[in-house]
Formats: sequence, structure tokens, C-alpha cells
Amino acid sequence: MPPASYLPRVVDAELAELLRAHGAVVVEGPKACGKTATARRQARSEVLLDVDANAAQAAAIDPGLILPGERPRLIDEWQLQTAVWNHVRRVVDAEHEPGLFILTGSAVPSDDATRHTGAGRFGRLRMRPMTLFESGVGSGQVSLARLLDGESTQAPDVGIGVPDLAEELVRGGWPGFRRLELPAATRAVRDYLEQIRRTDISAVDGVRRDPERVRLVLQSVARNTATQATLTSIAKDTAAAGARMKDDTVAEYLLALTRLMVIEDQPAWTPHLRSSHRLRSTPTRHFVDPSLAAAALRATPQTLLADLNTLGLLFESLAIRDLRVHAQASDAEIAHYRDSGGLEVDAIVSADDGRWAAFEVKLGSSAEVLDEAARNLRTFAERVDTDTRGEPAALGVVVGSGYGYVRPDGIHVIPIAALTS
Repeated sequence: MPPASYLPRVVDAELAELLRAHGAVVVEGPKACGKTATARRQARSEVLLDVDANAAQAAAIDPGLILPGERPRLIDEWQLQTAVWNHVRRVVDAEHEPGLFILTGSAVPSDDATRHTGAGRFGRLRMRPMTLFESGVGSGQVSLARLLDGESTQAPDVGIGVPDLAEELVRGGWPGFRRLELPAATRAVRDYLEQIRRTDISAVDGVRRDPERVRLVLQSVARNTATQATLTSIAKDTAAAGARMKDDTVAEYLLALTRLMVIEDQPAWTPHLRSSHRLRSTPTRHFVDPSLAAAALRATPQTLLADLNTLGLLFESLAIRDLRVHAQASDAEIAHYRDSGGLEVDAIVSADDGRWAAFEVKLGSSAEVLDEAARNLRTFAERVDTDTRGEPAALGVVVGSGYGYVRPDGIHVIPIAALTS
């Protein structure tokens, strides 16, 4: 059973729904984001391949040996023994019942022609570090789902200030680090990143990579968080530090980090436009949690408060993290918009049923900041061909603090701490 201190997650309901519809559910996410604890809430037996050496040895000999047990059965870190996949599939095929297995994994295994795709048998669920709402910091007064339904925004000021957000950016949404004092949590995130660069990035596909070059790539991605940095610009950034990496090499490193699910770039949104502007397709760079960028930069709350530009970029990354978690609960995805005219919008929430909303992310919430963001959003909405896309369900500005409300021009003002699913 999970510990009494378990903090409820947005994906709890998603996992329950998938277990009712599929024979097996694969829960994927970076290490330490809470996959095992969340899966244990709904599993009735378990085998942990990363800590149980006997089970791992048995699975290497015959994966079928670890499958018996009360259902749903949790197989944790299944990718350590990839042959488990096909054995689980065969059980699902034979029993024709939902809710038989939960497989958790913190890395995407290499493509394997012998491993069946699992179509129709496996449901997939992505987990990320906790949002501010899940961490107990937020109030949850503004629902993204209700915004997509066209409802208004209203939220009190919960008293979260910029210094508090700087601490949250350094601490991150890692469940195991939440109760640590801030210096210990900072050290834990840095150690996490150190493990990635020294061990995990080579273990993910068996390709040895120079830890020093990994460090330089991580630092470059951190410096370019919430920007559309190209492979060439990242390569030049690492070259300035003495690495001299080619674009293709940078791409390989980024792919490995993506497979570890510590990097999650934000794709470009591609609507039909009324204007002649061309769309830009470079993704926006993000770590799965902004604390990893802070760790790569060895930033502290104090250094971030002294560098408002970096603080603003990491805040945008935090907002994208939270929007991704809450959007997933509505079968929606997060993209960004940038066109040849220089117009950019930080986040487009696009649901499978065609509803969409657009958001700017601003650390400050002064009248001048909100007016500029509102003009940007209205200009953007005018360029989108709403005959094909439909009208936006909402246009809003996600801000660092203050009250939640709807401006006279219809633009929603949403404090990040008020956001929920």
C-alpha cells in the first residue's frame, strides 16, 4: 500500500479510466516523478525490477515467471527487461479482460522489431513532476477544462509572490524532494542531474557519451529554456565552452535525453492563417521540470531574483509543465506559435475535439504587462483562420501572482497558483 503521505495526482483518475478500458497500461515518465507510488494506489500486487535482483534475473530467463499475482499487477521499470512486453501482451490476448497489468518505465526503450506495438491492448499514460496544485501550493480555483468550455476565470490572491516562485523553480515538482529543506532539495535535484549525465544517458541505449559533453548540452538547454534554440545554436553554445560538437551530435544527445523524459520540447502549432505570414516549426526547448534547468545553471532563488530574465524564462517553463499536466486530463496537448512576422504566443492548448485556447505567460502582472500580452493574443486570434479552426474557447495570460479575473476585453488573467485541471 502507498504511504499515508501520498499526494493525489491529476493522473490518478486517468489511470483508473485506462485500466477500465485496456488489459495493460504503460505509465511513462522521468525517474522520481512518482510513477511507482501512483501505480501502487491501484495495483494489487507488484514486482520492482530495479530493486529486486532475483525478480530481474528471473525475468531475464523467462519473463513469464514474474507475471503471476493479484491483478492489476504492477511491473515497475519494465524496460529493464524488454521481453516482458510480449509476454504481457500474450496474457492480455488470452484473458480478454481489462486491468490486468500496470507497467511503469522511466526510459523509452530502443525500437525492437520483435516487440509487438501493443495496439488495442496497451493504454499509455504520461506522468510528469507535480504541478503547483498537486504540490499543495496552488488553490485550484481556475479549471483548464472549464476554460475550454468557455467559462470565466475568478480566483482570490493566494499570497504567492515572486520569491516563493523562485523557490518553487529550484525545488521542482519531485514528490520525494517536496518535504526536504530547500538546500537539501536543491542538492537532490543537482544529484539527479549528475546521475543523468554520468550514467543514465549512456544506459538508455548502450551508447557511451562523454559526461562533460552531456554537461555542456544540459547547460545550453538550460540557458535556452523557453526559447526556440536551433541545433546549430546549441552546438555553437557548447563550442564556446570547448566541446566543438556537430549539429548531428547535439541531436543525438537531445534524443537520448528525450528518451529519458527529462527533456520535453514544445512543438509548433500549425493552424491555417488568414494572413500571408509563414509559420516557424522550431520547437520551444524545455526540461520536463524547470528545476533541472536551475540545477544545470547551479541557480539558487537568490541568483534567480537577481536575474529577472532567466527567472522569467524558467517561470514560463514551469507554466508549460503545469499546463501540460492539466491539458492531458482534457485530452489536449500544448504547442507554441511563432510566425515570420515575429508574432509569438507561449502556449496553445488544443483538445482532440477541436476546442482550443491560447495563453501568454508573464511573471509580472502590471497593467502594462497585461495590456501588451492582451494585444498580442488579439493579434494572434485575428490571424488564425477560425473558419477551419473555430473560435478560441479562451485567450488568457498566466501570471506569477495576484487575482484571477476576466478583463473587460475578454482576456483571462490566471495566477499560476490558481490553475488546475
